[in-house]
Amino acid sequence: MASSAPSLIGLRRRIGEDAPSAALPGRSDVVIVGAGVIGLSIAWRLAERGRSVTVLERETIGAGASLAATGMLAPAAEHEPGSDPLLPLALESLSRWPAFRDALQAASGLDIDYREEGTLVLAVGRDEVERLRFRHDLQRRSGIDAHWLSGSEVRAREPSLRPSIGAGLFCPHDHQVDPAKVMAALVRACRTAGVTIVERCPVEALDWAGERVAGVRAGGEGIGAEAVVLAAGAWSGETGLLPEALALPVRPVKGQSLALRTTARTGTLSHMVWTEQVHMAPKADGHLIVGATVEECGFREGVTAGGLYALLEGARRVMPAIEEMAVEAVWSGFRPTSDDDALIIDALAPGLVVATGHHRNGYLLNPATADAVAELVTTGELPAFARGFGLSRFAPAEERRAFA
Repeated sequence: MASSAPSLIGLRRRIGEDAPSAALPGRSDVVIVGAGVIGLSIAWRLAERGRSVTVLERETIGAGASLAATGMLAPAAEHEPGSDPLLPLALESLSRWPAFRDALQAASGLDIDYREEGTLVLAVGRDEVERLRFRHDLQRRSGIDAHWLSGSEVRAREPSLRPSIGAGLFCPHDHQVDPAKVMAALVRACRTAGVTIVERCPVEALDWAGERVAGVRAGGEGIGAEAVVLAAGAWSGETGLLPEALALPVRPVKGQSLALRTTARTGTLSHMVWTEQVHMAPKADGHLIVGATVEECGFREGVTAGGLYALLEGARRVMPAIEEMAVEAVWSGFRPTSDDDALIIDALAPGLVVATGHHRNGYLLNPATADAVAELVTTGELPAFARGFGLSRFAPAEERRAFA
């Protein structure tokens, strides 16, 4: 009897490179908790500065949000009311991406499918057009370069879209990468630089020496370190690892996505395309990634019929050719989201640094985060562009016990 085909449910696009998990060292200059895009980028940058680095991952590389992401570097399309404080950092990080890309590709020998075609944000129907005008006004007030397009101008750029498209915004400076390729390149760059990566090794506790963090406990063993960086994504806010006074206001926000296989017959997109329901990102390998739901349901795993219906219907609403595309993979992941949807970069205590809470912007904010944390660990100071995103913004300073 022929064996059945493997299920596509939960099957994310892979990084394409597996290697045996390393053994736990007894000591490392820096221990990083979390092997997502943020943790690995910080590890690589610190290794470049001559530090010995160990990365501990509770599951497998990229298992939280990094391999579930679309790879958008889209500060213009992402900009919304209330996000002005984050915009300068988002633009700073975007400006760092070309150099980060070049260095990563040189260090790994792998291409990351960095694309610069820009983003089209679409409106269908009169109500959506009015909301899009509001968004465009917000972008202009914030100094963002975005151009209003009529429906016919949108379709001239993307002929596969439905004639019912009413209007659009073209954001020329929004870019994208392929998360699977970025993660593969980071793994190779890290290992080439001497970083130790240990999978399926959850950190059980921090080792404190007085008021200083001196390492971690993992796998029943102690690992001494001069600095510990908590970059555990949505799991950074879980109780038990940090004392109550340093609890992080970070929660998981679930997202479901899918990968469609495009062909010469179906065609594909030339730009990232956003609607009020979905975003769609074409990749060089022929995939069209459709994402992503936003679900406040804790760590409830799995793909749901409602989530997949919302993605497919949202995409079909603007691009009818998806009806003929094969579904190659569907998956879910957990965005690390803080109480104000902005990242947290801070020295919580001597020897303890946190980098988490990136919400939907992990890839966009990655170069700036990695550079800032490497500087903080190395010199004890955050660069000016990364200040203002500490834990103290969530509560008056006197309400938090001082660690100094």
